[in-house]
Parts: sequence; C-alpha cells; structure tokens
Amino acid sequence: MAPKGYGPRKPAGGKPNSDKLDQIVARANKDRDARMQGYREQSLKIHPWVCARCGRTFTRENLHELTVHHKDHNHDNNPPDGSNWENLCLYCHDNEHQRFAHLVQGEGMVLAGEKKKPATHNPFAGLKDMLKNKRK
Repeated sequence: MAPKGYGPRKPAGGKPNSDKLDQIVARANKDRDARMQGYREQSLKIHPWVCARCGRTFTRENLHELTVHHKDHNHDNNPPDGSNWENLCLYCHDNEHQRFAHLVQGEGMVLAGEKKKPATHNPFAGLKDMLKNKRK
C-alpha cells in the first residue's frame, strides 16, 4: 500500500471538474497538432524509421533516439517533400555534425591557388636523445 499523500488525489468536493478536464484535453490536442507541424514529425511520417547511415531500425519504444538531420545543414530549409531531411540515429547524427564542424573551421582546406604549407612541428624531434639518456 502506498504511503499517505501519494497516488491520485480527490478533487475538492469529491467530484472532478469536467470543465478543467476539457481544457486540459483541448490543450494537449493543440500541443500535439503544433508538434505535428514540426519538421521532425513530418520527416517521421515521410521517411522510414531507419537510420539512413547505419541502418538501425526504430520502434515506438526507441523512436526518441531517431533524429532528423538537415542534409545541407540549414535548419531553415524545410521543404514539405522532406528532400533536405534524413533520419539518423543519435550516434550517426553526432558523427555527421562533428565531420561538418571540421569543414566549417577550415581544417585541412586549401584555397585555390594556395600551396599547402608543410608541417614544421616534429613531435619526435628529441626522442633519440631522450632514449640515449634513459639507457645510461
């Protein structure tokens, strides 16, 4: 038996307030409709519940782990046909954004007409001397 104070509470007067209940249901329906207008819900209706990268299949129980990725990385580009979306699992989505972050930062990119500068840092520069000193 649950301790006193836990579990459902009886409304004041012993009868449920049907007007308040109707308001709660109406608000829940309105919130659901607003969510359904979002691109995630649209994508879940259009595309299969499968990660487009790794092929993992999703059910209602784990659907919260399936995300919608914008292929062009522009969250304002939401065509109704879903052509800019792909469903990705959390892991593949995170990996995709990490890969894209390197491009945004310009890591490893060479502009046209530029020559890539050779590396000047040698992490093993003093290793030979260090090993000699350690053996002594």
